[in-house]
Amino acid sequence: MVATITRDELKSKLERREKFFLVEALDAEHYNRGHLPGAINIPMDRVKELAPKLLPDRNAQVITYCMNKL
Repeated sequence: MVATITRDELKSKLERREKFFLVEALDAEHYNRGHLPGAINIPMDRVKELAPKLLPDRNAQVITYCMNKL
């Protein structure tokens, strides 16, 4: 299931220290410039390669975020 959450909902999850994977879906350059605490970097063009290694629990909640490119 894919759902959208708000920034405030994500902030609440982080504050409550809920267990989930937080995935930054941009290239390494953007990730290295700054990312949310605890975020894992999985660039969109490497999801098939990296997700099985970095997200081994297929039942875990995964929240992804990326920058909109206009």
